[in-house]
Amino acid sequence: MQDLIQQLHNFNQNRDWEQFHSPKNLSMALSVEAAELMEHFQWLTQDESRTLPDDKKEKVEEEIGDVLLYLLNLSDKLDIDPTEAARAKLRKNADKYPAHKAKGSATKYTEL
Repeated sequence: MQDLIQQLHNFNQNRDWEQFHSPKNLSMALSVEAAELMEHFQWLTQDESRTLPDDKKEKVEEEIGDVLLYLLNLSDKLDIDPTEAARAKLRKNADKYPAHKAKGSATKYTEL
């Protein structure tokens, strides 16, 4: 992950784009890219979303890449280790959603 962040950092520096990469701008761009990802699933049934044709899957893959790159840009700007942030969140979620209560349920933790 750190290697990818460094590659991204170099990419941005080589283009003098870091001047535009405030946390505010990066979070907004991340939201836009996430919306572009969602657009590929709009109006699909649950089953259709699980069995994308290859051409649509390629477009989804590209949007996932965009989302990840903006997320890594944002985490780099704020000096947050995204892997550790994800691990910490997973630990919190394990406490909020104990398996014996949450298994097979989509109910929010406040209602378990």
